[in-house]
Amino acid sequence: MKYYIIAGEASGDLHGSNLMKGLYAEDSEADVRFWGGPLMDAVYHANQEGEGLVVDYNEGAVMGFMEVFSMFKKFFLRYKMCRKDILEWKPDVVILIDYPGFNFRIASFAHLRGFKVFYYIAPKVWASRESRIAKLKASVDKLYIIFPFEVDYFTRKGVPFEYCGNPLMDAILESDAVKEDGEAFLSRNGIPVKPYIALLAGSRGGEISTMMPTFMEFASRMREIPAYREYQFILAAPPSRRKADYANWLEGRPWLHVVENQTYSVMRHAQAAVINSGTASLEAAILGVPQVVGYKTSPITYLIGRNILKIKYISLANLIINKPAFKEYLQEYFTSGNLVREVRRILEDERYRQGMIADYDAIREQLGGTGASRSVAKAMIRDIKGLL
Repeated sequence: MKYYIIAGEASGDLHGSNLMKGLYAEDSEADVRFWGGPLMDAVYHANQEGEGLVVDYNEGAVMGFMEVFSMFKKFFLRYKMCRKDILEWKPDVVILIDYPGFNFRIASFAHLRGFKVFYYIAPKVWASRESRIAKLKASVDKLYIIFPFEVDYFTRKGVPFEYCGNPLMDAILESDAVKEDGEAFLSRNGIPVKPYIALLAGSRGGEISTMMPTFMEFASRMREIPAYREYQFILAAPPSRRKADYANWLEGRPWLHVVENQTYSVMRHAQAAVINSGTASLEAAILGVPQVVGYKTSPITYLIGRNILKIKYISLANLIINKPAFKEYLQEYFTSGNLVREVRRILEDERYRQGMIADYDAIREQLGGTGASRSVAKAMIRDIKGLL
């Protein structure tokens, strides 16, 4: 069968790549065409010849209301391009992965043109813009959700769905990062074998430029404390970023290192992590890394978001257990002083640290074990056959 998959950011590329592995494993004749990134592209070339990648997500990923507005023309041209490509390729199903700003439009178009539409990793309508539920019911044949708290929500809303577990468990627990020890990881990357704190500033250029000044002020203040003078700081660059993207921050900071495309390893061996909100905070919880989350955006974007978000926490891990397993510092509270105080508490208060680890155990238990990606692929193939 022919699968047309659309992912628009780094987390979508990760989940899309694992879904593709499952589709290829369950369907020996799987033919995939996709919008995504390097992870999906690698899976494609391991299973098919030719070029399946239509657009690399990094060419158009933005976040925030003002940022999206500035990219409207580009979005519109991509939307037209995507519609044309789907019509010409004629897939058996269009599989949308998160990325609601773009994918909702494609869902409506594909449904009206008679294509089967699946939505993998449901739009976060439980957090904001609940009116989109009507669009899901109208344009999507089935949702494939990945968080346990979504089961009750979508049941109450009457949206057809299936829950097969969380694919991050596959991505992390089966990765090389959990097998390599910390000393080997540091030596392999030419970094002194010393304790370090991981920094994750996000995958988008705008996020990096916003987060990095506070990150650097935090790191400098930590190193002024005698007990942390020998600590290193490692920036985890996601697949869409390179060391050159952080060049302005590296000068004069020999204790700051950038490691490309090894996010799990960077987090896995860190004493603590300071993380921009997003999928990485849940990944850190699965890996068992004590963390603090911070987030900052433009004042207008933050003001709009504060008025429409309906959730108590911005971190998925905290949402899963409905309590603050770790601190979240947003906007004006995202300061170097708050980060220093919280990271010191994580490193110096063993009882506090162990309490966070215990919460992580509860989070992992709710997510279930491995095998989710292949289970979702199997369910999708079953459902396509049922709908044809």
